[in-house]
Amino acid sequence: MSVVKSPVAGEFIRKSSGFRCWIVDDNSQAEFVAEPGRYHLYISRNCPWAHRSALVRELKGLQDVVSMDVLGYRRSDDNEWIFRPEIEGCTVDTVNGFSGINQIYATTDPDYQGSATVPVLFDKKLNCVVSNESADIIHMFNNVFNAWATNPELDLYPIDLHKKIDAVNEWTYRQLNNGVYRAGFAKSQQAYEEAYGDVFTALDRLEALLSNARFLCGDQLTTADIRVYATLFRFDPVYFIRFKCNKTMIEFGYPNLWAYLKRLYQTPGFAQTSNLDHIKNGYFGRTGNGTVPLGWGKDYLKKLGL
Repeated sequence: MSVVKSPVAGEFIRKSSGFRCWIVDDNSQAEFVAEPGRYHLYISRNCPWAHRSALVRELKGLQDVVSMDVLGYRRSDDNEWIFRPEIEGCTVDTVNGFSGINQIYATTDPDYQGSATVPVLFDKKLNCVVSNESADIIHMFNNVFNAWATNPELDLYPIDLHKKIDAVNEWTYRQLNNGVYRAGFAKSQQAYEEAYGDVFTALDRLEALLSNARFLCGDQLTTADIRVYATLFRFDPVYFIRFKCNKTMIEFGYPNLWAYLKRLYQTPGFAQTSNLDHIKNGYFGRTGNGTVPLGWGKDYLKKLGL
């Protein structure tokens, strides 16, 4: 059993998701039942949590089953994700015609006071938000739409690996996926140093895991790999500098992780959902004078192999 530590002064605390409903595929009396064309995914390609949702949609072949819109990579001055169709790779809101994500949340709860985050899985039939928790969304995409998926045989959460996957997801979330944010948004030196230590402890552990395995839970791709990939892809270009996780880069300090990252990026579906231009503009465009680093562009993607 893992021990949950009390937060230190100045630690970044992520807000919990406000919508945690589930789509099912075997109960016609349920509120949310799997149907082709009924559900819609809202993402920003900048956001790693949205990235992993879009990635599973791509891997499972749900493009014609669950529609999707892409918000801009930078939030508005009042911190709202907004639609920026003039930016290459972004869209309008094709479902509701709204200008930003807050209006989408308001369709379900006009008095909603929680964090209006992406991703959002939206029900076009009932005109409401189903879920804004990416971990739940990727499990739903993996399980409940197989009748219409073009890649239904892909199971990213096989029953015989549940315990192993859950265990890896638990520590990688705390130490790495959220650890980089705890480092980047820390409001005290102590909080930053603790998060920094967690990040590189996790990377060391991943490096060791991959010394004798192709994937984190053995010889097959699982949700554990999906969840880690979104962070690893951003690490050298963004988190190393922007979030001060600057002990070493993946490329130079972790040979097994670097080979693993390249292998994943070269797997169909990964590169197609990994927009480095959106990521860099999103993370750096809101800091300092708004300039975006020139490095880690096409040269970085070439290193990853495509």
